[in-house]
Amino acid sequence: MRRREFIRLFGGAAAAWPLTVSAQQPAKLPTIGFLGQSTPWAESQRGAAFSQKLRELGWIEGHTVVIKYGWAEGRSERFAEIAAEFVRIRVDVIVTSGTANVIAAKQATSIIPIVFAVAGDPIANNLVASLARPGGNVTGLSTLATDLAGKRLELLRDAIPGFGRLAIIGNVDNPLSVLEMSEVRAASDRLRLETVALGIRRAEDVAPAFGDIKGSADALYVVADPLLNTNRSQIHTLAMGAQLPAIYNDREHVEAGGFMSYGPNFPDLYRRAAEYVDKILRGAKPGELPVEQPSRFDLAINLTTAKALGLTISPTFLARVDAVVE
Repeated sequence: MRRREFIRLFGGAAAAWPLTVSAQQPAKLPTIGFLGQSTPWAESQRGAAFSQKLRELGWIEGHTVVIKYGWAEGRSERFAEIAAEFVRIRVDVIVTSGTANVIAAKQATSIIPIVFAVAGDPIANNLVASLARPGGNVTGLSTLATDLAGKRLELLRDAIPGFGRLAIIGNVDNPLSVLEMSEVRAASDRLRLETVALGIRRAEDVAPAFGDIKGSADALYVVADPLLNTNRSQIHTLAMGAQLPAIYNDREHVEAGGFMSYGPNFPDLYRRAAEYVDKILRGAKPGELPVEQPSRFDLAINLTTAKALGLTISPTFLARVDAVVE
């Protein structure tokens, strides 16, 4: 299915709040609550991968399963609201991503199974007892978010040899983002990079943050977060205006105009999340399904953006890239 077609189906019918399902839906079908951390557009590829894998496993929306969507739009207060609504209508399983979302869902219910397609450190954040035996009602896939910070910086230095000043932008209200920002600073110290941190808490903080670093950085590290994902178009625009090549955690940013990314293949994680849902709907207990790690990592670069920034990427580096956007 083409992306624009999916956005019409996945986003248009699902974006409204409160949650609704058409009257034709059979009342006794299993129900999945999909708690999106940002918007249908921002998560279109991930949602499409999830839905496609469900279909392959025999779960056809409107025929063998009902999916109710709630979109947080990057606003943390929405996480708890949507999770509470899913509990109120008694969905059979909640699917979500992002540590804060999972915490909100777990606080809302200790009974309904919760599958996270993406979470940074599920043990440190008390989401599961262990990776091998999560226990309780939560399981899913961990992204190793902070462990990848150093690798991203090394790749950025390989792509742009010689830069010495790095800006880091992250949501300081997100504990996992704060941890990753700390990891980036530590990696920067090892690489002898000067750093400046841009802490934001809401969408209105993004533009002023870029104003604060004008002319004081050579590159930008964008820390993964629902708020930043929701506002990625603005971040891309501001980064280009400031002539800052930016590195992100996933290739969706690169496809939307960002310079470069390295991280797990997120559509693949959502396909694997659908496999967890399939097992749970067929009777498996989430506490007995081990938390898995990513098996695919992508390095992506946007050569159109590189050209606009006046950068020439070496053939040697391009040979290492998994996805090139032109």
